[in-house]
Amino acid sequence: MSETTHDGGVALGTTPSPDEGLTAAQLADKYGLSVSGARPPLAEYVRRLWGRRHFILAFSRAKLTAQYSQAKLGQLWQVVTPLLNAAVYYFIFGVIIKATRGLDRETYIPFLVTGVFVFTFTQTSVMAGVRAISGNLGLVRALHFPRASLPISFALQQLQQLLFSMIVLFTVVIVFGSYPGLSWLLIVPALVLQFFFNTGLALVMARMGAKTPDLAQLMPFVTRTWMYASGVMFSIDGMLAGRPEWFIRLMQYNPAAVYMDLMRFALIDSYGSSHLPPHVWAAALGWAVIFFVGGFVYFWKAEERYGRG
Repeated sequence: MSETTHDGGVALGTTPSPDEGLTAAQLADKYGLSVSGARPPLAEYVRRLWGRRHFILAFSRAKLTAQYSQAKLGQLWQVVTPLLNAAVYYFIFGVIIKATRGLDRETYIPFLVTGVFVFTFTQTSVMAGVRAISGNLGLVRALHFPRASLPISFALQQLQQLLFSMIVLFTVVIVFGSYPGLSWLLIVPALVLQFFFNTGLALVMARMGAKTPDLAQLMPFVTRTWMYASGVMFSIDGMLAGRPEWFIRLMQYNPAAVYMDLMRFALIDSYGSSHLPPHVWAAALGWAVIFFVGGFVYFWKAEERYGRG
């Protein structure tokens, strides 16, 4: 290698650089460099995510507070909105269509309100998940943190919203003759399993929504179809009486229907085990594990691509 001297001459025999001829990958490996924002191993990613648990909780609370900050009724809309939906569904399906087959009036109203509140928990988690990355690009590009923090935080926000509105749900159930008992303890495992299912689904939708932002415009139609197929407004076994057994079971094992049925069984005295499909708790656990583990790994695999482009 030659080197130009201060008087314009050329000095020969200069010692060549030890890095000369090395590729970029070899140089990075030699000096311990890594790609900015590269995806860490799964175990390390989980450790980093756990380290951000306080951020996740604080972010979910802040989002919940800000959600209705411009409305005069504030956070009361968390309760009013599903109640208004339940009233509309009761008028259409309970009064006009009379979709109360297999249920009496005293059972149908708490049945409907429970279904609306529980399904709304899943529906809003899905919608929040779709926008978790694409709707927070400024935060994603400005700060380095595990991106899974965002969809998990949004799912946690929806859980807090449901817990706030459970006071009204309990009131409706008690007014129609179902009083607190041991079965109400089943609410806790049912909600925990549904939360893990919702979180996994939100992680899946967050990755898909990050790549295709227009998915947010399509998802309301998808979730509405899912709602009508999940027995929110009618009893699946009552409405489908006379249909093939395999078809009834297929509809009942729909994850949204599974979590609604568990909550109804826990809260409503007259909604007995005869309305539940066999091994319903195993189905609830299976959906929760499959979607949470699968959704988490699916989201993690694209970690280095979020916020780029």
